[in-house]
Amino acid sequence: MTFRFWISVVTFILLAIVVILGWGEIVRAWNLLGSVNIWVWLLLIPVQLFSYYATGEMIFSYLRSKGDLTDVSSWKMTRTALELNFVNHIFPSGGAAGFSYLGWVLHRSGVSAGRATMAQIIRFVLTFVSFVMIVIISVITLTFDHKIDRTILMVSSLLIVLAVGGVSAIIYAVGNHKRLVRFSSWLTRVVNKVVSKLTRGKKKNTLDLISVEKFFTDLHQDYLEIKHDNNILIKPFIWAVIANILDVVLLSVAFLSLGFWVSPAILFIAFGISSIISVFSATPGGAGIYEAIMIAFLASAGVPPEVAIAGTLLARTTLLIGTVIFGYIFYQLTINKYGKATK
Repeated sequence: MTFRFWISVVTFILLAIVVILGWGEIVRAWNLLGSVNIWVWLLLIPVQLFSYYATGEMIFSYLRSKGDLTDVSSWKMTRTALELNFVNHIFPSGGAAGFSYLGWVLHRSGVSAGRATMAQIIRFVLTFVSFVMIVIISVITLTFDHKIDRTILMVSSLLIVLAVGGVSAIIYAVGNHKRLVRFSSWLTRVVNKVVSKLTRGKKKNTLDLISVEKFFTDLHQDYLEIKHDNNILIKPFIWAVIANILDVVLLSVAFLSLGFWVSPAILFIAFGISSIISVFSATPGGAGIYEAIMIAFLASAGVPPEVAIAGTLLARTTLLIGTVIFGYIFYQLTINKYGKATK
């Protein structure tokens, strides 16, 4: 039993308790959904498309600065980001499936595996860094509005610690070439041993040490180039800030379509803690886990429970349906175009 499995079990138990104890609020939330302003609700579509565009720009603006994919259209970039989001929602892998899929797609366009991985690492790092910046601003804003309490401070501090810790771990991992070479040897040996046992000796050399070392060497080389020219990260960082803002705008639109205004500062913090915890979920896209954490935090921050339930479910359902339907279509078109991944 994995850590993610037990996180999911505990969360589902808590969710069941919340449903039982808060059934009255759930009924009122259901009634609220009948009063949705359709015209406001439809704003979710263009905002979501622009969100995918911003996500794509985080990755592709870095690749363009390295001389790759300079002729990729805005539509192709947005579509790729949508496919990436679809893969991460369908496969319960905490983002690993998206790394693999996007690396495969970019490889078909001549981008090396190491550079494709670095582009995605940059996306996650800058997303965290910009998010910490926005959370700090949100806490300051709530302080001036006298809406800050112990729960918000505790959660905000946790988000900042997790973000700083994650970024530090990544920098430590890719910042030393000798460490990466040793890790390459260990990873190749362990993976080949495990796969050999699982396949009863039919596949003994799943990973090739030379290829793995080249992958990490490319990763380290990109890191050194970024270290010597930080200006490469300016455009991706700007798009990371925009992408974070748009994620919360989507939630705001959902609540506004119900006729309620929720402070964006509170939504930023709720969105952050829900996204981080749902990574450990065994369910695709953190379904069930994300909603439970979001609703619980919003309610603890003073949002009426029925409003928290209705707004969260409306936003998540709308966005997931759009992601799954259109993401699946474009994903299949890409698979049909390129075929199965090569070794």
